[in-house]
Amino acid sequence: MHAIFKLGQVAAVASLTLGIAHAQILIGQTVGITGSAAATVAESMQGAALYIDHVNARGGVGGQKIEVISLDDKFDPKLTLENTVTLVEQKGVIGLFMTRGTPHTQGIMPLLEQHGVPLVGPSTGAIALHQPVSKYIFNVRAPYQREVEKAITHLNTLGMRQIGVVHVDDTFGADGLAGAQAGFKANSIEALFVEKFDRAKPDYSAIAPRVAQKQPQAVIFIGTGAAVVDGIKALRTAGVTGQIVTLSNNASGGFVKALGSQARGVVVTQVFPSERSLNYPVIKEAMDLARARNQGDLTPAMVEGFVSAKVLVEGIRRAGPKPDRARLHAGLESIRKWDLGGMELSYSATDHSGLDFSDLSIIGSDGRFRR
Repeated sequence: MHAIFKLGQVAAVASLTLGIAHAQILIGQTVGITGSAAATVAESMQGAALYIDHVNARGGVGGQKIEVISLDDKFDPKLTLENTVTLVEQKGVIGLFMTRGTPHTQGIMPLLEQHGVPLVGPSTGAIALHQPVSKYIFNVRAPYQREVEKAITHLNTLGMRQIGVVHVDDTFGADGLAGAQAGFKANSIEALFVEKFDRAKPDYSAIAPRVAQKQPQAVIFIGTGAAVVDGIKALRTAGVTGQIVTLSNNASGGFVKALGSQARGVVVTQVFPSERSLNYPVIKEAMDLARARNQGDLTPAMVEGFVSAKVLVEGIRRAGPKPDRARLHAGLESIRKWDLGGMELSYSATDHSGLDFSDLSIIGSDGRFRR
């Protein structure tokens, strides 16, 4: 990463901080720097660094630099909790930023409540983080359930009604399945099948042949990173030829690269505007900063990191000259109809949902996401 991130493991934090010997504003992050979500995590962190480094290069917020201390939880909920304890109780962070994973984020909610620590931009669309409102969680992205419902409605308009679901057996998978069931009901469709796989040790040896036997026109695949890549390859090897749809948590260049020759034609839902859409000032802003650093093209995951970082920084700005946990919380909750660049975001004491945007993309032959 770049200047604002201290990147490390649970036991030892290896500092990669450059030029910020004594950052005044400490933000914590626990995320799967290694593990099945690593490719997407790397891109979202890169997007966040684009904006926070840009802010720090101009003196930070009120003359104070922002430092994000990132600990690797290997996409393991137990490590997520351990890392959060370290960040909150030992490192003294005033807020947490961009956790990843549904069970991971749900597992630290009691700790957020206990210490009054705001979490900005969790990289999960679990409906449980939106309803009922969690006082200390400030969502940025739309819920997964909206993504799945939209995907099924789209498939139905294309005449596809033989649709099945393959999902990870955890709270994320259950959340996505609930969205699928709502989508089926809204379109008067019955699920062709529902299959689930183990989160820790995905095994498709029995699932793939069963799915192939059903001859689905489409498969909604709910899971993360490497597990979905392996699953798609297993389905194709078993003879499944139907459309495959997965969710925005897999919207990264790393996911496309891992799929290789199986990437083309896979539909990936999105919760932010296209990374090439100059109609949105926030996208142009991110493009310009990436170009200035010779970082190449944006990816959807980078856009999520960039937008989430903008929300975090706005909350810090509104927290005043001496930001702490309570002031950061108040600052975030004061955001009303804020234009972050062609997208409007509001929070209140009764609404921490953030943006309401969902779209569909398809992976083209060039490996890019096409809208």
